[in-house]
Amino acid sequence: MGRNSYRNIEQALAVEARLKRREAFKQAEAEALAVAAGKKPGSKVAKPAKAGSGGAGEVRIIGGQWRRTRLAVAQRPGLRPTPDRVRETLFNWLGQDMGGWRCMDVFAGTGALGFEAASRGAAQVRMVEQDAGLCQQLERLTQQLKAEGVQVQRGDGIGALTQSAPGQWHLVFIDPPFSAEALFAPAVKAAANAVAQDGFIYLEAPKAWTDEELTEYGLQQHRYLKAGAVHAHLLKKLPG
Repeated sequence: MGRNSYRNIEQALAVEARLKRREAFKQAEAEALAVAAGKKPGSKVAKPAKAGSGGAGEVRIIGGQWRRTRLAVAQRPGLRPTPDRVRETLFNWLGQDMGGWRCMDVFAGTGALGFEAASRGAAQVRMVEQDAGLCQQLERLTQQLKAEGVQVQRGDGIGALTQSAPGQWHLVFIDPPFSAEALFAPAVKAAANAVAQDGFIYLEAPKAWTDEELTEYGLQQHRYLKAGAVHAHLLKKLPG
């Protein structure tokens, strides 16, 4: 066997060894996450929640005091947690310190947006959700995090917004199921009244909202991002 053949074999073995080390590291990391979540070593780590399935998944808090905390969540048809990339961008827009803010998560679902705000110091986060099982899950996660500023309310999110005092909230999250088209316009209208003059509305939708549509509700686009099928809008009130 020639010198080049030996060299090729050595290189192949070195590549194989690196791949094995990488796999071992990934397995160790997965088991560490499982242990942190209260599972036994070697058990499967929950996968991120996906719309349309009925099993269990998880969401990860991006920043703040609970940064990197993974929360086990149930899955429901139409349930679509805001992707990590979008949440990270949103809270970069808003700023990392939300101390003293009052926030409402109108269609709370897994609570990913509301818990993210609470993690960054929001004084009050009201999560509104109609699904009884998801409400119980939100209560459990609130207790797990010892999130004293988080309030879970079962019911109609748009109704809760409508009953809010004008200008009550610094930040309103609107992220209904994309299939529920009839919810978007009433939610935006109610949020425009309930948010403070210098506050923000986060709107996650299956399409981009035009300036004409927003002006009808006295709103303007402050920031915008498209990520896959998600159109993320950060809105503010028009001056005046």
